[in-house]
Amino acid sequence: MRLERRPAVSPAALVLAPLAAIGFTLIVSSLLVLWAGAPVGPTWAALLRGGFGSVFAWSETLTRATPLVLTGLAVTVAFKARLFNIGAEGQLYAGALAAVTVGGLHGGTGFDAPPAALFVLMLTASALAGALLLLGPALLKARLGVDEVVTTLLLNFIVLLGVSALLDGTLKDPAAMGWPQSVALREELELSKLVSGTRVHTGLVAACALAVALWAGFKYSLPGFHIRALGANARAAAFAGVPVTRTVVLVAMLSGALAGLAGAVEVAGRAGYVTLDMSPGYGYTGIVIAMLAGLHPLGVVAAAVFVAGVLVGADSMSRAIDVPSSIADVIVAAALIAVLVAALLAQYRVRWK
Repeated sequence: MRLERRPAVSPAALVLAPLAAIGFTLIVSSLLVLWAGAPVGPTWAALLRGGFGSVFAWSETLTRATPLVLTGLAVTVAFKARLFNIGAEGQLYAGALAAVTVGGLHGGTGFDAPPAALFVLMLTASALAGALLLLGPALLKARLGVDEVVTTLLLNFIVLLGVSALLDGTLKDPAAMGWPQSVALREELELSKLVSGTRVHTGLVAACALAVALWAGFKYSLPGFHIRALGANARAAAFAGVPVTRTVVLVAMLSGALAGLAGAVEVAGRAGYVTLDMSPGYGYTGIVIAMLAGLHPLGVVAAAVFVAGVLVGADSMSRAIDVPSSIADVIVAAALIAVLVAALLAQYRVRWK
């Protein structure tokens, strides 16, 4: 058996591929629901109601989708250039720590600034923290050929251990009753709410705007062309005059900055301070979202809302029906596998020998 590229991808295949992926995901997930001893119809209805069935459900879905859009964009930028950034989780925490350092530790230090200037400084510090964390592995790959998958993955654990030490030391909030959490941001640095009475904040608008900006940059700018060329074939891109090292540095700075901003937005928009469980794996989920979106910046927004809705709806489903909420992880994983296989079969056909 071998795969053979199709001479042309038909429009029908492009339409049927995602539909087949959705059908496969529903079948696999329904079998698991039946295995758990629950009725399929009411279970799916409970999941949809929990994630999308009311204003409150939508607000919780969009709140969870906000950091996922940013980590999905961070992974998309890196993967476009074949820089496999697995460290978005650590970069998110680095950005969150930078946010509370600038926006939470200024009191009593003799440093003060207008809230608007301090807010810009906070976001800049968060983006820079995430960018510098990825810059080292990127340069090691560009100069020495070191596998960035290993270095970025291991940096996640190093950063989390550093966060744990800081939350029990320098950054620990003395008013937290011994709980390991950082000092809180000043109230004027928190993001405003989009809908009164919900947790949806303006970080969602900023994340969507960044998705549009990245789409335009990839399509119309020279650096965007360099990134796409580097991802298509690094040796051919270098032969054609693409500055490889400079492009890798640009990709690393941009990808890490987006993940760092995810941490800042999560702190300023929802949590208000940093804890070890602030992120339930947003950085790793960003990889799934980027792949579901086919590395398309605008598709990242839709994929993030889908994944967030499944995760939020699964929590509601587990309370309404005796089904474990971990089935949401299976749904997301099955959807990812189905989308990748469907996209592959749309471009290739199987030849039997």
